[in-house]
Amino acid sequence: MPKSPSAETEDRHYRTRVAAIEPYGVDHIPDAERHGTARSQFSIWFAAGLNFPIMVLGFSAVSYGLSLTAAVTAIVAGSLIGAVVQGVLSQMGARLGVPQQIQARGPLGFFGNFVPVAYINVFAGIGWAAVTIILGAQALHHLVPGVPFWLTALILVTVQLVVAVFGYNMIHFLQKILSVVLFFGFVLITVVSVVRGDALNFDANPAAPFYLGATGGWITFAGFFMSFLIAWWPFASDYSRYLPDDDTTARRAGGYTLAGNFLTLTWLGIAGALLGGSAIAGEEPIQALARLTGPWAPVALVIVMISSFSQNFLNVYGGAISVQTLRIPVSRRTAVVVICVAAYLISLWAGAGFEAKFKNFLFLGAYLIAPFGAALLLDYFVGGRKDKSRIPELYDETRLVNWGFFAWLAGVVASVPFWNLSFYRGWVTVHHPEWGDLTYFAGFAVAVVVYLLTYRLPGIRRRGAPSSDAAVPVESAVVGGEERP
Repeated sequence: MPKSPSAETEDRHYRTRVAAIEPYGVDHIPDAERHGTARSQFSIWFAAGLNFPIMVLGFSAVSYGLSLTAAVTAIVAGSLIGAVVQGVLSQMGARLGVPQQIQARGPLGFFGNFVPVAYINVFAGIGWAAVTIILGAQALHHLVPGVPFWLTALILVTVQLVVAVFGYNMIHFLQKILSVVLFFGFVLITVVSVVRGDALNFDANPAAPFYLGATGGWITFAGFFMSFLIAWWPFASDYSRYLPDDDTTARRAGGYTLAGNFLTLTWLGIAGALLGGSAIAGEEPIQALARLTGPWAPVALVIVMISSFSQNFLNVYGGAISVQTLRIPVSRRTAVVVICVAAYLISLWAGAGFEAKFKNFLFLGAYLIAPFGAALLLDYFVGGRKDKSRIPELYDETRLVNWGFFAWLAGVVASVPFWNLSFYRGWVTVHHPEWGDLTYFAGFAVAVVVYLLTYRLPGIRRRGAPSSDAAVPVESAVVGGEERP
């Protein structure tokens, strides 16, 4: 009889040490290492959400011709849907003790999971790191024009790299501090920019450049905020997997995750909409912020720069977990360096014309992640993944491909006619723009149907492999204080 997962991963005495480099990679976290409280999920996601990209999303309300009322209700609806799912996924991490992307091996199979992880999660980790570097570097460059953009970006990415190398405990420790600092900082930004702006209210505008009608514009704009959280779905469990394994902690972790994400997205989304209503035509979000905050601009720009840390600690760490999930033979430390270098190079390319590139990246990632999330949720609630005795399946390399992979693939293919990107617009988007962007819903719904029709079918196993599940192998061993795959 195989040993329990906790017994298979040795105790490396990490505990609550903040200044120690995290010794675990994508392993199951043993019971002895479970620590922390459910409240930690609020601070980590609240800090991550106190970020200028959310205001950039709200900035678009006016260009879609929405009234302030329509913009506010769309922000609330999109944020709530994304935050509810994010909360459930965080709860799964506390129960199972493994990263979200390792959990995806359940419905997709060991190698079936490689395609979405390689394209979606690594892509998302690098891309979101680049997005946040760009905005932070723009803020710092605007504050100190004599320092070139490439140098400000390099400074930011270096700090983020060091923290991500230290890992889980260091990230949680700093997010607690940043949640307080950034809260007061964004209160100042919100109050000053709204008071000094001239758009405390704005009406619907059919002459707006991207007007899609009242319904289509509302659905599309709500999708912006849902997309922001969909991008976090593959990483939610990464920051809750060390929590104590009990029903109360898991349930509360989900609630705190929901609250942290929902509060920041609605707050900064609405503030961004008001900021956009006061912007001058052609003005970049950072420029509008600096102008509207006036004498407070240096403080506002410093806050935006600091906020790049709160999000990128998670982006870089999550991207490194993705690399290790692919079984690429590098340590987590090396994976962090690779993610940071790639994000830095992309930030240098994408800095010009940032807003349009940001939206393409945001939407494309969310289109592909939505059906991925459907497979994860259904595997947990319908497919029996709640049963912790099945954790060994997540590390069983003989489970090549499971039917959840085809559910994900079907969801992606079915969503293509709904895509709304600057470089590709699907048939539905071209012929019925008034419907708004329904891509996420189409992909998620089709993935749900295909999963429910196929999840009881046997997956594809390695030829000659035993039918019983294998024990959990240790996926990384400590060598010189650092994990190796």
